[in-house]
This record gives sequence, C-alpha cells and structure tokens, in this order.
Amino acid sequence: MQPRLNPFAAAPESMKAMLDLSAAVNAGGIEHSLAELVKIRASQINGCANCLHMHTKDAREAGESEARLYLLNAWRESRLYTARERAALAWTEALTLVAESHAPQDVYDQAKAHFTPKEMVELTMLVITINSWNRLAVGFGFVHPEDAKHAAAA
Repeated sequence: MQPRLNPFAAAPESMKAMLDLSAAVNAGGIEHSLAELVKIRASQINGCANCLHMHTKDAREAGESEARLYLLNAWRESRLYTARERAALAWTEALTLVAESHAPQDVYDQAKAHFTPKEMVELTMLVITINSWNRLAVGFGFVHPEDAKHAAAA
C-alpha cells in the first residue's frame, strides 16, 4: 500500500479526539486479551494490514497463543475460544458488517448473555473504534512496519 495522507499532520485536532476515544475505550472493562481478539477480527474483515500487525504483536506480547491468533479467522470451527469470546466475536462481525448483517437479534442476545449492559456498551465502542482506525489506516494508506522495512530493503 502506498501512503496517501498523514491525518495526524492534516487534522491534528480530529486525530487527537480519535486517540482520546481509543484511550477511553481501552481503559474500559473489557479484558485486554478479548479486546485484542476483537481488534484483530475486525481488522481481518476490513483488510487492515497496519492494525493486524499492531494488534497481533500486542496480543502476543500479552501472552496470546499463536494457535488462537492463527485460527481467529475460523473461530467458529475451533474450540480454543470461550463462550464469552465467541459472543464478542459474533457481535464484532455483526457490527463490522452492519450493512449486510443489520446486527441480528440472535447475535445481540448471545452477547447480552455474556456481557453486562455496561460491558455491551464498552464492547460496542471497542468495535466502533477499531473499525474507525481500520478506515483511517486503509483509506489513507498507513504503511505497517514490515512493509516499510521491505520497501527500504528493496
């Protein structure tokens, strides 16, 4: 991907608001391991290499297993994820693909069974925030560090 625009330079006030939102969402009650899975899954759906690089690295550093990272795209077929994680991943997919899914009632009910009302809001804000970052990164051509190293070597 070619860099298109640096939104931090072009609109620092807007990007500060985005960073502040991220900090507030990250300070919420959703456990870090689950938050990283949500961020990775949304980033997989959105094809965001920059966010995938960042959040798989963060998940590994926090102790996430390679197997769970490799199988995340196929979480429905794996027994490596808890019922709470499955509910969060289904909700993440429903909201990330909201134009197609319309956030179905059964997916909401499944999430509601595993999350308090406050956690439902925090989870939803987490999904909203990573989807926003994905759109910034993909739209403006953020280059992840491995691509930058590859380009420099070439």
